[in-house]
Amino acid sequence: MVVDTLVHHPTVAHYLRFVATTVGRDKVLRTLQYLARFLSWYLLRKGYTVSAIAPWEAMKKNFGAARKVMRIGKNIEHLKAASVALESKPLPPVSRYLTAARQFSYFGYLTLDTLGFLASTKIINLSVPATARIIRESQRLWLSGIIFSLFHSVLQLHKLRKREGKVVKTQAEGRLSGETLRKERKAVETQLVMDGCDFVIPATALGYLTLDEGVVGAAGVVSSWIGLKAQWAKTA
Repeated sequence: MVVDTLVHHPTVAHYLRFVATTVGRDKVLRTLQYLARFLSWYLLRKGYTVSAIAPWEAMKKNFGAARKVMRIGKNIEHLKAASVALESKPLPPVSRYLTAARQFSYFGYLTLDTLGFLASTKIINLSVPATARIIRESQRLWLSGIIFSLFHSVLQLHKLRKREGKVVKTQAEGRLSGETLRKERKAVETQLVMDGCDFVIPATALGYLTLDEGVVGAAGVVSSWIGLKAQWAKTA
């Protein structure tokens, strides 16, 4: 039967593995959240009615809230990653400290982000100014983590290019090594693009950049799509 063929198709099995992960579901919601943010801006610019824009505004708001719920407790993962990075002796000291700093920043960001969410939904009782301050500090920590990640990627890219320059490409072993280095470089360059797009979001929220909702939404869509594709590949 057609239904049996579809149900047992490898793509369906892959999809089920993907949505079984919290990261996979988060990437889908994040992509849709920032797509809704971009479309809300676009429709407003084009003069569409409030009723036409309302569904996208609701998607942006509610998917964002759903993601905050899904992230509760994830801060501990970053705290552990920071500890592991500091204890990783094979890593060069600069890479070790940049990785740890990034993970500590994300730990702080997610901790304050959860606290701000609980306060804004009245689950815990905090004043409006205190809640706003917590949310702003969480954005600062997110931005710090992205900056540490950007520095680390630039450092890795520089080292990889130096190593590529030393590879003897006329030998079979050299060609294989060169191909491996190219794959590593491509992964680092992808991370740079992703971090560059993500940088726009907290930098704009904090007032360091003056960009409209369309640019922020588009940047979020690009970084989310990159993350979604990477998670899809991991669950293959």
